[in-house]
Amino acid sequence: MEKEVMIVDDDPSVLKTCQKIISRNNIKVRTAESGQECLKELEKGFKGIILMDIIMPEMDGWDTIEEIVQRGYIKNVIITMLTGKDQPGKKMDHLKEYVLDYIRKPFDAQDLIYLVKKYLSYLE
Repeated sequence: MEKEVMIVDDDPSVLKTCQKIISRNNIKVRTAESGQECLKELEKGFKGIILMDIIMPEMDGWDTIEEIVQRGYIKNVIITMLTGKDQPGKKMDHLKEYVLDYIRKPFDAQDLIYLVKKYLSYLE
């Protein structure tokens, strides 16, 4: 399986930074500026790691995960939340089982690539 990561964040600087860090390590990166774009990439057949921002306009990270699960895409991906917030509140308890980890913003580049490589190894 080709190693691939999708970064889902409405902040262009986060997308650019993550893409730069990850692609330097010979890992293919896709970016999506919204939950809707993420779902379109999954419809096209994306399989791999999704680094998902929680707070986004229109469709936040949790709504996006709910759609991923409902559409049956969850079996092809590992989801990690990219967040400036702490762990989610009670309202999202039913979705926590689909999230492998939480990476706090701002993150260290070395930590990010270490975690991405670790998660990719789970897909092999």
